[in-house]
Amino acid sequence: MPSYIRKEPRMRQPKSKVLLRLGTYLMRHKGMVFAALMLTIASNLLALVGPTLSGYAIDAIEPGKGAVIFEQVFYYCFLMAVFYAASSVLSYILSALMIYLSQKIVYQMRKEVFEKLADMPVNYFDTHQTGDILSRISYDIDTVNASLSNDLLQICTSVITVVGSFIMMVRLSPPLVTIFFVTVPASILFTRYRTKKVRPLFHKRSEKLGELNGFTEEIISGHKTTKAYHQEATMQSRFDQKNEEAVTAFYNADYYGSITGPSVNFINNISLSLVSVFGALLYLFSKISLGDISSFVLYSRKFSGPINEAANILSELQSACSAADRVFQLLDEPSEKADAADAIVLDHVRGDVKMENIRFGYTPDKIIIPDLNMVAPAGSTVAIVGHTGAGKTTLINLLMRFYDPQGGVISVDGHDIQHVTRKSLRLSYAMVLQDTWLFNGTIFDNIAYGKPGATMEEVTAAAKAAKIDSYIRKLPDGYQTYLSEDGVNISQGQKQLLTIARAMLLDAKMLILDEATSNVDTRTEIQIQAAMQELMKGKTCFIIAHRLSTIQHADNILVVDGGNIVEQGTHAQLMAKGGYYANLYQSQFH
Repeated sequence: MPSYIRKEPRMRQPKSKVLLRLGTYLMRHKGMVFAALMLTIASNLLALVGPTLSGYAIDAIEPGKGAVIFEQVFYYCFLMAVFYAASSVLSYILSALMIYLSQKIVYQMRKEVFEKLADMPVNYFDTHQTGDILSRISYDIDTVNASLSNDLLQICTSVITVVGSFIMMVRLSPPLVTIFFVTVPASILFTRYRTKKVRPLFHKRSEKLGELNGFTEEIISGHKTTKAYHQEATMQSRFDQKNEEAVTAFYNADYYGSITGPSVNFINNISLSLVSVFGALLYLFSKISLGDISSFVLYSRKFSGPINEAANILSELQSACSAADRVFQLLDEPSEKADAADAIVLDHVRGDVKMENIRFGYTPDKIIIPDLNMVAPAGSTVAIVGHTGAGKTTLINLLMRFYDPQGGVISVDGHDIQHVTRKSLRLSYAMVLQDTWLFNGTIFDNIAYGKPGATMEEVTAAAKAAKIDSYIRKLPDGYQTYLSEDGVNISQGQKQLLTIARAMLLDAKMLILDEATSNVDTRTEIQIQAAMQELMKGKTCFIIAHRLSTIQHADNILVVDGGNIVEQGTHAQLMAKGGYYANLYQSQFH
């Protein structure tokens, strides 16, 4: 199996393309998007009436004489309270709607990612850290969710507020509006400049977090090994390095992203100062009333405020775009190659397997199987032995079409598996791997995993054949005992027996056992072998084993070295030959 992790840089999509792609998710919910737009417009228009009413209230006070028309002041103040209250209610409804909408989008995005992972070839998982994949499903999509529910709403609100405020300011005093012809372009140019500088930092932040999660997942999975070899300090040092890189990436992104907001706020405050100065001059020449100056100042704050807020949320948008880009990179990864147009469904499988002139490498520049031939007649038991890295598991990957060879033909019952549907091919095999896998659920569900609708009698029979039935019945809830994650509440040997029972339940004509008894004791192993001899009758079986004592009755033993079959025959024939196999066998018993 390849052990490398892919490190080549991936091309980032332009931010505009990422945003447009996110927009396609919004357009799947046109009704809610339209309702949100209407609520946004209504809420902001109601809020925009407030400064005008404030100006009317101020104009009801006559300067100098101190005459106040209280009826008008109270009237306009009451209307302000009504409009602002209505705006707040609509804003609350809008926020609730956006949260619901963002959850719908995130649900769909996670669903697509998970479905994509199910369709991806095995080599993707062999070459990518599990923690990094999980980071994309969790952290990156959560970041997109926060942006959709908060930033998107803020941007829509800002656009309406800016446009509405600008119109109202033009109505009040066109000369004062000219001040923003200088400050607004300055804000926009500065924001665009900072955006180009900051976006790569947020992409790096997401990458470093993915690396940290991947490393953490590896360390937690191998915690016992770390303890056994007393390497806590070493792993802590490596974690500190990864943690430092992630923290530095977060700091750089947030620090340089946070510069934009205060800088734009400074430019906007300059505009407010200019409005105050020139507004006072216009008032002295009776070109504007105090009420209109007050309204203009309030509108100028509403006008410049959203620009400042947009700059403040820019860093969050950068983070969201980088996170979405990582998610879209995963979605754009090539799926497992589609079945050939002329692919047939394997039916009534006998189990006659052949490998002819197979040439294969996990990477094109490193061929590990130069030329391999193998014949497994229907109903025979083929054992595959060899030292670690000799290519034993690779043969299984090829048989199951987890990988395709660069040359040669693999056939089942005379059919080239390149022209057989993957589903029917893989369902023709039952498999027990060295690394057991159990999911959260009952023992019954775990055994019946590969055969939906299996009866209790069938599950029980499989458990008895795997010598695990008596253990299950001793449990308080028997077959309904709930297993925690990956079966951590039972021993490793019992987990292996459950996976063997799962394979026994399948009505498959071909069986793959990859170190299937490596985690059980010798006594249990002997019991399993006896039961499996009966079970394996009439099936083509491929057994990978380091314990050569378990394969002495195999019909054919393939000795693999360097990707080639260097010897083959029965146990007796190979021992009599006195070659590679005989030396390997004797080394285990002497």
